[in-house]
Amino acid sequence: MAVSIQELKDKFQELYGEGGSIRAYFAPGRVNLIGEHTDYNGGHVFPCALTIGTYGIIRPRQDRKLNFYSVNFPEMGVVETSLDGLTPSEEAGWTNYPKGIFWTFEKRGYHIPTGADILIYGDIPAGSGLSSSASLEVLTGLMLRDTFGFDISMTDLALIGQYSENNFNGMNCGIMDQFASAMGKKDCAIFLDTSTLDYEYAPILLPDAKIVITNSKVKHSLVSSAYNDRRRESETALKDLQTVVDIQTLGDLTEAQFEQYKDAIKDPVCQKRAKHAVYENQRTIKAVQALKANDIETFGRLMNETHVSLRDDYESSCPETDLLAELAWKVPGVLGSRITGGGFGGCTVSIVKNESIDLFIQSLDQPYEEQTGHKAEFYVVEVGDGAHALD
Repeated sequence: MAVSIQELKDKFQELYGEGGSIRAYFAPGRVNLIGEHTDYNGGHVFPCALTIGTYGIIRPRQDRKLNFYSVNFPEMGVVETSLDGLTPSEEAGWTNYPKGIFWTFEKRGYHIPTGADILIYGDIPAGSGLSSSASLEVLTGLMLRDTFGFDISMTDLALIGQYSENNFNGMNCGIMDQFASAMGKKDCAIFLDTSTLDYEYAPILLPDAKIVITNSKVKHSLVSSAYNDRRRESETALKDLQTVVDIQTLGDLTEAQFEQYKDAIKDPVCQKRAKHAVYENQRTIKAVQALKANDIETFGRLMNETHVSLRDDYESSCPETDLLAELAWKVPGVLGSRITGGGFGGCTVSIVKNESIDLFIQSLDQPYEEQTGHKAEFYVVEVGDGAHALD
């Protein structure tokens, strides 16, 4: 992180004064290795928590006032609201995410007795698709749980974060991002069945390779509306399929079953969306099996197939991330590369052999800038723990 916890506490006291119980917390961002747009379709996902994320300092108040300050958005100053004014608004900006968590706690019967002073700092690149919003939601939930003594599991904190983003912020995300932030484990990815929340940790053992995230530095403005469109199209496909086969989610189908019943889906666009959801779920299951067998080559090939499916069937990539993936596929030592996250911009994730990392960056950096006008950023990442208190 660019600033220390002590610096954050000093800034907190400069803004809000000294005294009281001041505590620090961290919640990570995530990268999803495979299993994209399956989490709201009842399929499997395979994310891991990163060592970058969101830091928070909190102290309870004696009144019902809520104060929010972000080191990342100092121009907004301290944003003031209260426990009695928890409604989303455009001018509230980033504070809609923590406000939504307060709102969800109250809605679920966890009475928050007083307001709080809160300071936030994040080192996830903005708009990168590495789940800064989920990180902030889980962070806020953990701070509230500890500050006010609620008995809530980390899984429930993830569900609270998802509910808040769906219902307070209007983004119909699945559970993956919040689950990865809450439940992450160092050097492991989480193999999560999103229909049951059954999960297992799978060690990410890459003895001679690293996970490299490439930030396209573009985020197309249609991201939230297009994301919600994809979810609606998937739901339409599911309803059509349910007229001919007994399933609860698209994740219940094998590839062969999908091919057998797909003509029940009347809209050809919805059929393409469903094809991605079904095939991607099966790819994710196969990829985790490959990883357990130490077959990193197969894992990488399945990542590449995911990108093609997101590009052609789900149409959630964009020209910039397509270019990054295509450039990566040509580099010797790149085992797999694909767009990651909700899509329409953001990042690609690649598995790159150690001796090829410099070549990888060189091979993408200049051609990408020449063809798009954007300067990509590269992060060689480590897999870290889920949300936790820092002191």
